[in-house]
Amino acid sequence: MFKQTPFKKAQFTPAGFKPTQLHKVAIALSLGALSLTGCSVAPTAGTAAPSPATQASQPAADSTASAATKASRPAAASTSSAAKATKSAAPSAPKPVGGTTAATAEPGVEAAATAAVAPAGAPAAAPITAAAAGGAHAAAAAGSTSVAPGAAPAAAPVAAQAAVAATGSDSQAAIARGWGGVVAGDEFSNTGAPDATKWSVFKGTGHAGKGVRSPQAWSVASGVATVSGNSAGTTGGMSAKFAQQKYGKWETRMRTSARDPKYHPVLILWPNNNTSPNCAEIDYAEGTTNTSQIKFFLHYACGGSNFQTTAAKTIDTTQWHNYAVEWTPAGVTGYIDGVKTFSDTNPAHLPSVGMHQTLQLDWFPDGSATKPSQMQVDWVRVYK
Repeated sequence: MFKQTPFKKAQFTPAGFKPTQLHKVAIALSLGALSLTGCSVAPTAGTAAPSPATQASQPAADSTASAATKASRPAAASTSSAAKATKSAAPSAPKPVGGTTAATAEPGVEAAATAAVAPAGAPAAAPITAAAAGGAHAAAAAGSTSVAPGAAPAAAPVAAQAAVAATGSDSQAAIARGWGGVVAGDEFSNTGAPDATKWSVFKGTGHAGKGVRSPQAWSVASGVATVSGNSAGTTGGMSAKFAQQKYGKWETRMRTSARDPKYHPVLILWPNNNTSPNCAEIDYAEGTTNTSQIKFFLHYACGGSNFQTTAAKTIDTTQWHNYAVEWTPAGVTGYIDGVKTFSDTNPAHLPSVGMHQTLQLDWFPDGSATKPSQMQVDWVRVYK
């Protein structure tokens, strides 16, 4: 349930306008210009993997204090469904851990436990494939920086999508709420590994010491970052080096494959320097064992699930959706496709330190066989 977050770029399109890949390139260029003018933030020290906490099940309504237990773990231009159809995707992301006395490691980082390493030749995650109706967390143990041999084969690239006219909503909170220009983020316009100037990719033990977080689980192609989890629990995550700040607005466009319930996709805002006196963590989109829901978790004190507020929404995560969080001195608000789904304005619940984005696909084994799964991210955008 622990997570981290990046910032998005400043590029907007009028309502109803469907941008092409050229718009995405323009956004990428504008972000590059921002980095040249000093808008980029120094990378988080080290490469410790964040990992968000999972939870068994939570209420699917407005924000309410949750007594349910959960296993810890760590805007601008609109990308249309049609534009998505022109992309073929490759592997993507993990999260931080919760319930510690203080946040002292990247999201989802927990004290040790031996990682279960995928054997050499383990099958890659099944690719997300195009379909008529749509297509398409876990920190490393403290100090763990090496990946066991034979782990983490790259996932097979997602098949090119022909004409997917309805792959989720294009509505963005940034546009609906008038957040202005993007100040940081990533449009994933490169090819290969995630941009090392923007991301610290996790390398080491998986969430709660289970499985492995491998850099090879990630790939970027055709404007999409894909993180894959295989049948042995080798998966991935990464944290943003940009937009490490107190307060702001983050929005991310994400989808998953028809995932195994043991693989949890998560978009997290995680404390800078992995330190927070109240174990602050904002999981603004987290999939748990209920694959038909996306949840929002605000962790506001150390001690686990007794100190969090949460909300859940039924949604088809195999379609593209835009997930956003707005963090101000007045409170924390969550949105899905521009619609408010979470709000907590209790001053005692707000993070007291700067935060940053993390992207994670975390593994929560239960002893049964695991089906390879994927999480894809189209873009991450940060606003003031």
